[in-house]
Amino acid sequence: ERLRSGRGSAIQGQKRGRGLEDFAEAIVKEVFGAGGYATRCTFTGADNQTAKCDIAVPSRDRPRIIIEVKGYGATGSKMSDIIGDLNTIIDAKRHDTTLIFITDGVTWKARLSDLKKIVKRQNEGKIARIYTMKMREQLLNDLITLRGEMGL
Repeated sequence: ERLRSGRGSAIQGQKRGRGLEDFAEAIVKEVFGAGGYATRCTFTGADNQTAKCDIAVPSRDRPRIIIEVKGYGATGSKMSDIIGDLNTIIDAKRHDTTLIFITDGVTWKARLSDLKKIVKRQNEGKIARIYTMKMREQLLNDLITLRGEMGL
């Protein structure tokens, strides 16, 4: 019974995460068009370093915008793993590449220490901005601005 209920909540968490990725991709598609980005890929960054990301704009070969999306519905080690994923991206990306983080924001109440670490990276300029689903219009407008500034 415990295995079944645990597996059920894991599947729900995956669905929630995929739904958030779909949310982000729809906005990126609206701004950059169907061929203007790569999804769920490994990108090439500074000194040919590579890292995985959810969305790379305009391509995985030399992205100018990297978007990482995390929508977990659980607490615990998965929440801490997010920091490791972000650090890997930060270490690999070029300095002129903008990193955007999108999260559901719901489960962070139980993991405030991890959220503070992510906000610290934003304050240090390593993450350009952190968004939630409620910030859709801000994300859309910021991507439109970045598209113009970067000539994408």
